[in-house]
Amino acid sequence: MKKKAIFILILILIIIGIIFLIFFKTNMSKNSKIGNNTSSQEIIDYILNINSYETEIKVEVKSNKNINKYRIKQTYKNSNESSQEILEPNNISGIKITKSNGKLKVENTNLNLSSLYENYEYVSDNSLDLNSFIKDYKESKKSNWNEEQNAVIMQTEKDGKEKTLYVDKTTKNPTKLEVKDMNKKTEVYISYNEINIK
Repeated sequence: MKKKAIFILILILIIIGIIFLIFFKTNMSKNSKIGNNTSSQEIIDYILNINSYETEIKVEVKSNKNINKYRIKQTYKNSNESSQEILEPNNISGIKITKSNGKLKVENTNLNLSSLYENYEYVSDNSLDLNSFIKDYKESKKSNWNEEQNAVIMQTEKDGKEKTLYVDKTTKNPTKLEVKDMNKKTEVYISYNEINIK
């Protein structure tokens, strides 16, 4: 009879232990994850480790007197190879800028014109690239992030420019990038219509 009582007691303790573990694991999972079961820090790590992507962006560039709008297709394969092709406005569509191994090629695909620049000093300097934001975020001591209900907001500051990238919590994809000058005026506004991260 005592053996049976001990067996039942051990069985009850095991069941209570299992219930406690399930409860504990469920609560820890709820507290450490947000959105689509992905934490904000995981989203930031994902963005900072993008190696290649293709995207179509809408760009607004503001100057003192006017606003210019563009639609651009970007391809980034690695730090040595990327391209941008202007799709709109129509008067400059077909202009394609390709960077490959320290060489810059500028061509107009509509007119079959091209120029090649070797060891181009500014070959990696393009604030329209998502990769440029990632590089600045990693290198700047003024990088930080916060979150809103549906977005993780990554901010960085470098060379007198303040850049803010908005990332959708559900898809983990960038939705927009703002570049501001020292006076906190938006100079460049980029919205990512489609992005394919590889």
